[in-house]
Amino acid sequence: MSQSPFGRDPRNQSPFNALPPVVVALAVLMAAVELMFQAGEAGLAGGRAAVGWRVGAIADWGVSAPVWDWMVANRRFPPDLLARFVTYPFVHGGFVHAAFVCVFVLALGNVCAPVFPAWRLLAIFFGAAVAGALAYVVLYDTALPLFGGYPGAYGLIGAFTLLVRRGMTRVEPGRAFLLVGLLLAIQPLFGIAGGAGLAWLPDWTADLGGALAGYGLAAALFPGALAGLRARMRRR
Repeated sequence: MSQSPFGRDPRNQSPFNALPPVVVALAVLMAAVELMFQAGEAGLAGGRAAVGWRVGAIADWGVSAPVWDWMVANRRFPPDLLARFVTYPFVHGGFVHAAFVCVFVLALGNVCAPVFPAWRLLAIFFGAAVAGALAYVVLYDTALPLFGGYPGAYGLIGAFTLLVRRGMTRVEPGRAFLLVGLLLAIQPLFGIAGGAGLAWLPDWTADLGGALAGYGLAAALFPGALAGLRARMRRR
């Protein structure tokens, strides 16, 4: 059985055993922010003002189409506004929202980490988050802010799909694509069932954009990919 370039074959990895530090760090940061909101809403910290912590964080950290439109119209891109594209994944709408994202990040990050360790995994996660946010603000004119780590998590799903296509997991390629499709389908159904109408559509677009970006970034960051590209360019 072939080994990965980093000494661990992802086919031999349990989804939750020996979690890599970078994966744990992402999940812990998301969980810590959510626990802070939960403590504030329960009156355990921050006093009366803590009830509004979540709403304030979404306003300050979320990605907003009107803010993006202002930056483009004025050709000004302040660092504090650009930072929203990498801070919004850490703010969630509630405990269940945060819990599902953390589970996705832990499970998929652990599977992908043997091939994409440390900075590569972070590049895929945050690159997918940025791509998803850009899809959100460019394709839809909505005042609703984008928040939550699903676009970044879907980026890891995209990376996982690449590993499946390369035969580096026990999952069949068809089932991997089915997984992505089912996950994308579940969220709109919950949105419609909750009376949100078409309000789920921009978020769904951000998730799909994150998955596509994650797949592309994984292909570019796959061990040997850049060296192979440089070799082909020299031959030309």
